Formats: sequence, C-alpha cells, structure tokens
Amino acid sequence: MDIRSQIAMVFHLDKCIGCHTCSVACKNIWTDRKGAEYMWWNNVETKPGTGYPTRWEDQEVYKGGWEKHGDGIRPRGNKSKVISIKNITYNPNMPSMDDYYEPWTYKYSELFEAPEGDDQPTARPISLVTGQPIDVKSGPNWDDDLGGSQDYARKDVNLDALSPQEREEMFELERLTFMYLPRICNHCLNPTCVASCPSGALYKRGEDGIVLLNQERCRGWRMCITACPYKKTYYNWSTGKSEKCLLCYPRLEAGIPPACFHTCVGRIRYLGVMLYDADKIQETASCDERELVQRHLDIYLDPFDPEVIRQARACGIADSTLDAAQKSPVWKFVKQWGIALPLHPEFRTLPNLFYVPPLLPTMGRVKDDIYDTTTQSFWGGIEGSRLPMKYLASLFSAGDTARVEMVLKKEMAVKIHRRMVTVGDLPEAEAATAMAEAGVSADVADEIFRLTTLALNEERFVIPAAHREEAIELIEATGDPHPAAGGDRLDGRRLARSGRGSGQVLTDGGSGRPRQTGGIVHQDLRDPGDLLPRGRLCALWRGLPTGNLFGSDQG
Repeated sequence: MDIRSQIAMVFHLDKCIGCHTCSVACKNIWTDRKGAEYMWWNNVETKPGTGYPTRWEDQEVYKGGWEKHGDGIRPRGNKSKVISIKNITYNPNMPSMDDYYEPWTYKYSELFEAPEGDDQPTARPISLVTGQPIDVKSGPNWDDDLGGSQDYARKDVNLDALSPQEREEMFELERLTFMYLPRICNHCLNPTCVASCPSGALYKRGEDGIVLLNQERCRGWRMCITACPYKKTYYNWSTGKSEKCLLCYPRLEAGIPPACFHTCVGRIRYLGVMLYDADKIQETASCDERELVQRHLDIYLDPFDPEVIRQARACGIADSTLDAAQKSPVWKFVKQWGIALPLHPEFRTLPNLFYVPPLLPTMGRVKDDIYDTTTQSFWGGIEGSRLPMKYLASLFSAGDTARVEMVLKKEMAVKIHRRMVTVGDLPEAEAATAMAEAGVSADVADEIFRLTTLALNEERFVIPAAHREEAIELIEATGDPHPAAGGDRLDGRRLARSGRGSGQVLTDGGSGRPRQTGGIVHQDLRDPGDLLPRGRLCALWRGLPTGNLFGSDQG
C-alpha cells in the first residue's frame, strides 16, 4: 500500500450564485499578463451550455482524457509521450482562438479625449492580440444565465443523454432552468496532461498532489492542452509556454486558502486533505465505466483507521497531515456522507474536485401562472426534476442516475429535518420516514446542515502544515549545489531552527536514491532540483522567479 496525501476540493452547487467573484480574484492575481488575457484558470459556466472553451466536454473533437485499451488505458487519440514526439508538430485536436475568444480592450482615448461635436463618441474594441479593431463575437461567459440559448444551451454535450422529447421539455418556458458550474483544475490523481507532455514539464507534487508546470522545461508543444479533458491548461502565446491553475500553492504553504476559495461569496468551496492508495490508480482508472465512480471513491482511505495511519506514517506522511485529513470537510462530503461526486468521471483522470449536485432547480414548477413548490409525495420534487436526472448523471456520475437520485434524496432529507426542527409544521413520522429512506440520521442531517450553512473558514478550509524544513533536509541529503531562498546556502542552523518535522532520509530500495519519509516528498522525482525552495513561501517549483511569475518574454 503506497499511501499519499492529496489536497482535494468540494464545490456545493446549491449555494453558487454565479457572481464570478472567484474568477475575477484569480484573474487579477495570476492571468492579467500579456499572452494570458484569454486564460481563466477559474471560470463559472451556466448549464445547460457549451462552457469554456466551447464544447470542451466533447472528446470526439478534442480527444482529451483516457480511453480503454485492452485491460488498461491510454491517452485518448493515443497521445502518449512517444507518439507525441513522433507527431510533435501536428496536433489537429487543439482548441483554436475561436473556441476560446479573442481578448480585447477599448480605445478609451476616443471616448475621453473626443472633441466636442454632434456625434456621440464611442470607445472601439481593440484586440489584445493584434492591436487592431475587432468585432467582438464571443467571450469567456458569453452564454451566462442562458444567454444565446439557441446557439449555446441547446448544444450542451450532456443533452445527448436525453431523448428529443426530454430536450424540448427542458426549454419549455414553464420548465426552463439553469445551474452554475464553477471550474478550476482538478489536480487529478491520474492526469492526462502529465502523461502526454513530451518535455516532462508537468509533474504532480509529492507532498500535496498539486499538478504544476515547470516553465524551464516547457517547450510549448501544447500536447497538454489537448490531453486535458477539462481544458484547464492554456498556452501563453507571448512567452511560448503553457500555464495552468496551481491552486495558489504559495498561499497554501502559508496556511491561506486559494484566492478563488477565499473570496467566494456563496461560501460554496471546501478544501482539505484526502489520503489515497497510489497502488490502486491504474486498476481504478482502467475499470468498467459503470464502476468508475464507486471505484474512484474507494481509492480514498479512512484517516481514522489505525492500519491506514500506521501505513501512512511508514510512507512518510506527517502526523500534522494525518490530523488535517481527519478534520477534512472533503472527507465528510465525499466519503462519510456521500453527497459529492466528481465531474465527468468517464474521462478516467480521477479528479480531486467534487461537486454537490444542485437541488433547488428540481423543486419548483410554474402551475397556473404561479410558481408552485408543493408535491403530492416526499420524492415528487426529485422524480419530476426540472433538470432531468439523466442530465445531472451525465455530468457527475457517468450516466448513473440512481447515484444522483440518492444524493438529491439526502439533500432533501436534510431540508425536511431542519424544517421540522426550526418551523415544526411537519409530522415527526414523515421526517423520520424521509431520512430513513435516504439513509440519513438526525445527527448526520444536523452535521450536514452545519457544515453547509454555518461553518467557519477554519472548518471549510483545513490546510496541513507545509513542512518546509523536510524539503530542506532532502536537498541537503542529495547534495544539491543550488542556494536556497535569498541566495544563502542551506546550513544546519537553519534546519535546527525549524525543528518541526520528524522526517528522515533513507535510500530507496537498491537504487541508492534518497527517499523522503517525513511527509514532504514520497514519490521518486528524477531531478531533486525540482524540490528547490525559492522565495519566502518555499515554492517547491524550480524556475519560479522572485519577481514576475514567468520571467521574461523568453520564458
């Protein structure tokens, strides 16, 4: 058993108000640079809709994710590193600028400095790519709130799971509804982007599973852009390098949640540590599609199990990380309560971002020009959902409608229980029956209610200690000649001052390579220089300069 720790996330879609505050926060911090204007590491989509980039879910077009190949899997379109090198200049499945949008600004001087006259002055849109005037035709959320539904909402890939009659019913005025879907990089357990990069620039951090991209190694082949089925890797046309969401790891290492999490107005976001068995990744990703969701959830281990704790310590996971895993809100939503599901598990990347499906759009209908939320029976609102179960199942459970229905029943049971407790207008027998059918006790319902509505930041974001001192210890043991942060060479005094970790460096099997057992690194890395700390927050990403994020225009 090879136990590793992973930073995982939950988004509660019943609470998302579609304000895009998360997107703006991320944009202002990370992607307001030349060549990155079109990048939205965090974006919020309206569903039904085509998303960003357009129809990103259609892998018949983009060939992203993994596909079954015999008893195993391979990158869709056979985009392995070897094949990619053979066809390194030929990538017909890559999104074009039209699939995203051409970023623009406005020539404000024509508005503010216009001479007095009879005509109303205007600010013409100017392309940020060419610098020439353009006619704006699309944007990152062009279909927000079902805007342009004929061109966008009706072309949602997930509607393919519905019959023609069900599709038409979804767009009847009386049934018309939509939901918001915030998306960031999933930092998958089995990332296709890492497997497809010919340069080996993409890697998964050992201590927390965050997927990062080494700018020094990146050669701009862009195979990662095609390989990622969620299209969360982007190409900077100015620097010639790829870029992606890095989960604000400098903030995490300082104990601060990522910017999009911290600024979320609806407080829909949760972050915590999950323990998983890396030995099961291949087996899990290769299983039958009908078993994918359950096998994916089974790969995460119980942090309270004494045997798991013993094995985790043997694999070098620190006690502080184990403690954070036991307090993780993600563990509760995903495993303990079973109400959070992965987005498009059929891509087989084993994403670490889970979603609580929205219940609210299922409840109300327009009846005699009145918005009616009453039902004849307890489950009537779910069975007659305005968002068909097949549609939600296509998003979150690889087509398993029974799993989505059970999640919604649990959410409904919590609402009924809390109404009985706070308002008292429901018979206790009815509430008890509802919770029994959903498999939810009164205590569990109260726990779900509290974490969903009343949780403090410390409960929503449980971030383990970074253990920088153990990375320093590993670098000393490998004899890395590079200086540490600020140009000072590492010495024993600095290591003694930190004094938090209990890690030790051992040789890994017969290879003679050092293997960290104290929690910071527990997977073999070809170049120990990848662990070189730079800057005050121990970036653990060699090539990250102290000034501009990606250095000069030459990358």
